[in-house]
Amino acid sequence: MGSEAGGAVPARRLELVADQADELQVALADGARAQSADGDLQASRQSFERAFGLAEQASDVQAMAVAALGLAGLWVREPRTMTGAAALEARLQHVLSLLDPHAPLALRIRARLAGEADYRRGEHAAILAVLDEVRAAGDPLPLAEALSIAHHCLLGPDHVKLRRDLAAELIKASFRTERRSDLLMGLLWQTVDSYSEGDPHAGRLLGELRGHLGQRHHLAIGFVVSAIDVMLAIRAGHLDEAESLAGVCAKSGAAAGDVDSEWWSGAQLVTIRWYQGRLSELLPMLHDRVHSPVLSSVDNSSVAALAVAAAQSGDRRTAASSLAALCGSNLANLPRSSSWLVTMNGVVEAAYLLGEATVAARAYELLGPYAGLPMVGGLGVTCFGSAQQALGVASLTSGHLDRAVDHLRAAVQDNLALAHWPAVVASRQRLAQAYALRGGPGDADDARRELDTAMAEAAALGLPVPDHPVSGPSGPFAECGRVGRKWRLTWQNRSVLVEESVGMLHLAVLIANPRQEIKAADLVTGLAALSRAAGDGAVAQPVLDHEAIGEYRNHLRRLDAEIGRLESGDDLDRAARAHAERDWLVAQLASAAGLGGRTRSFPDQGERARVAVGKAIRRAIVRVSEADANIGEHLRQTVHTGVRCSYWPG
Repeated sequence: MGSEAGGAVPARRLELVADQADELQVALADGARAQSADGDLQASRQSFERAFGLAEQASDVQAMAVAALGLAGLWVREPRTMTGAAALEARLQHVLSLLDPHAPLALRIRARLAGEADYRRGEHAAILAVLDEVRAAGDPLPLAEALSIAHHCLLGPDHVKLRRDLAAELIKASFRTERRSDLLMGLLWQTVDSYSEGDPHAGRLLGELRGHLGQRHHLAIGFVVSAIDVMLAIRAGHLDEAESLAGVCAKSGAAAGDVDSEWWSGAQLVTIRWYQGRLSELLPMLHDRVHSPVLSSVDNSSVAALAVAAAQSGDRRTAASSLAALCGSNLANLPRSSSWLVTMNGVVEAAYLLGEATVAARAYELLGPYAGLPMVGGLGVTCFGSAQQALGVASLTSGHLDRAVDHLRAAVQDNLALAHWPAVVASRQRLAQAYALRGGPGDADDARRELDTAMAEAAALGLPVPDHPVSGPSGPFAECGRVGRKWRLTWQNRSVLVEESVGMLHLAVLIANPRQEIKAADLVTGLAALSRAAGDGAVAQPVLDHEAIGEYRNHLRRLDAEIGRLESGDDLDRAARAHAERDWLVAQLASAAGLGGRTRSFPDQGERARVAVGKAIRRAIVRVSEADANIGEHLRQTVHTGVRCSYWPG
């Protein structure tokens, strides 16, 4: 009896050990299937976590290594938080210390550690060195993993050809590993690279990838494909559809357990609102997202989007702070990640809105080598059109108008080739602006032609576009024009009607003469019958000099010609707007001119004029704010009153 009882305990222990070994193998198999065959990253993490714990209890170093590699995931930097990344690195280093340094598992772990470290620093030298070792070893499994990791560390704009070579090598290696995920990753990387390069045949690769997913879905790869679908809808100008697809993409990423599911849909919404002229609506979201712990350490696109959105909404402090954070001590230090071109586009746009010519000039230098690339973000997540667009806007900001025209012409052509219609509209609009600012022979006609084309294309897409180029190199200016007995104020694709008032007349004059100081007394005496000469020996000065009046009369002649052209072409809406502008201009000339066309003069009563004009303008801005808080805030920050008054945007 005693000997039988004593023998039963070891037997039960052996059974327990066998059960644990079976459970370990099941957990490893479940993790591998979820990750490689299904692309279910959440399920694979759970299985590999269970497997690692069982392997650690059993002191099974080989199983610990396999489980730790599984926990690292398909992508680089899957654990995004500091604690998650540190825990993974600690496990990998611990297991590596227990392995034979020459074993294939040790090589796989070294490749993963090198890739994780390189990606975090925005580098690639370490992973490429390990990749050379893996190639020399000749084992296809470590090779496939190292190729994909290396590719992920080279997603910046400098390495397009090298990435495509790595992806092609990965596809070949997949036929030796016989792992479905290796083939899908190779095809995905080829597809992403093609779109990032602006390859006109990228759609063929996407079609091939879709074919493989049609045979059996893979959640993680399918998530990226769903993101590319959003990008293509944005390019097509189907922005409502793109917004709907962004929601589908977010659900797809959540189903795959991908940590990028939340921000990718956010980045897509930023792009959609950018082209809709509604980016400022996303300010609350962007304020939250820039501090999200799950954002990639090398992704600064959310900060750039915040800078632009804040600048557009009139929050100059947030915009300037965000732009300064991006520039740091040297703008060149921003990591050249997959989001670098999109981030730089945001830097350029924010610099334009804030009038930061120095930042724009530096951004131009950095973007120059990539003029031929589209500004694609992430793994084909979103696209802002050709980099020529950013180079053109940077040139506008720094005052290089000939260069701006050249780049924006190229941007129109490149965006047409990409079939990125919202970007085509934006490029034509900025090209029209560059022509108008340059003012060379034929530039006015070229500006009108580009803007007319942009308006027609925008109308077809349901996009907003100004009816004439009013933006200067320091940022979009407001416009102010009569509509019957009211004034229409337009700024940043926002528009509001305000009742007639003395203050609105003053604002109209200041807005029509941006960045110029006008004496308050000139504004007062420019209003017919509101001032009387006091006599008392004061020196009289003209309200408008003869050169200014000559310019107004030249503009009247141009308006007359335009009205005739528009009416003959049955464009009655624009003809009516031109008539309204002409009527206002005639009234202004009449108020500035005396009997027989002599220039009206005024006595020097600067202090009285300062008080009267200041009160009138402040009352007008209050009325504007009641109708539209954003336009009102813009005017509060840019209209300055005193003895001399000015409208100083940027």
